[in-house]
Amino acid sequence: MTSRARLFKEYKEVHREKGGDNDIQLTCDDTNIYRWTAYIKGPVDTPYQEGVFQLAVNVPEQYPLVPPQVRFVTKIFHPNVHFKTGEICLDILKTAWSPAWTLQSVCRAVIALLAHPEADSPLNCDAGNLLRSGDHRGYRSMSQMYTRLCAVHSNGGRPGSS
Repeated sequence: MTSRARLFKEYKEVHREKGGDNDIQLTCDDTNIYRWTAYIKGPVDTPYQEGVFQLAVNVPEQYPLVPPQVRFVTKIFHPNVHFKTGEICLDILKTAWSPAWTLQSVCRAVIALLAHPEADSPLNCDAGNLLRSGDHRGYRSMSQMYTRLCAVHSNGGRPGSS
């Protein structure tokens, strides 16, 4: 199966299950099947729970043999996300990639990473240092502040909500 055929299959699944996964809204660029945008809701009981975060997903032509490039567009304070570029440090996007993963399941993995940060492999050293030193209150406070500043919509609505 070619990458284009695989992406069309995923596109159809996303539209068939519309409303099935309220935490993820995944859309394909109208002119390029290799460019996608995702909106993910911050997981409950985390500093990100009030936020909706935009991800840019660029799919290589070798997909699904090669992982997509995924980065946060929305600023986020998290040890595994580079604060300036939005790059995500997640094993499935690097060495642990499998063609069994879909764009939807990658988004679920990013949500899981928000709930379970890995402070030992930080791209944001400030966030990683707060967690490693045991300053969970400081980490939570900074994360909530950036979530409120950057990821909460002024109209209170979330992408995909009615």
